[in-house]
Amino acid sequence: MSKPIFTSAADVEAAFYEALAKGDLDGMMALWSEDDEVVCVHPDSARVVGLSAVRESWRQLFAGGTRLRVRISQQVVSANMLLTVHNVLEHVAVEGEDRLYPPMIATNVYARGALGWRMVMHHASATPEAAPVGGQDAPRVVH
Repeated sequence: MSKPIFTSAADVEAAFYEALAKGDLDGMMALWSEDDEVVCVHPDSARVVGLSAVRESWRQLFAGGTRLRVRISQQVVSANMLLTVHNVLEHVAVEGEDRLYPPMIATNVYARGALGWRMVMHHASATPEAAPVGGQDAPRVVH
């Protein structure tokens, strides 16, 4: 099976959240770079380095059977021709539950290669208890 060619980092990100919502391991791994320097940090978990370790982390997550709906907001983008960084708030809902969870903070990094754009890093963590300074209207500046 050939991997899809993503023509933008935004396309990879859409595929990432779709695979996450479906619990689709093959779909998830189709969007990761095949470089062994890929990194994934799930909330409250250790850093996972390398494609096989990243695959195993997603396999374990999806094996639980829990399906998530994720809506992203407050995207901050830093991009150039070969590398794009998206920092977002992930609003996560568990299918079948009415509970509202605090948003997660996620950083997704994408690299452009010969076969299009691929994810090279995903790092998600819980938001701090306090409300963010500046709120939703805070400037979106990367420094």
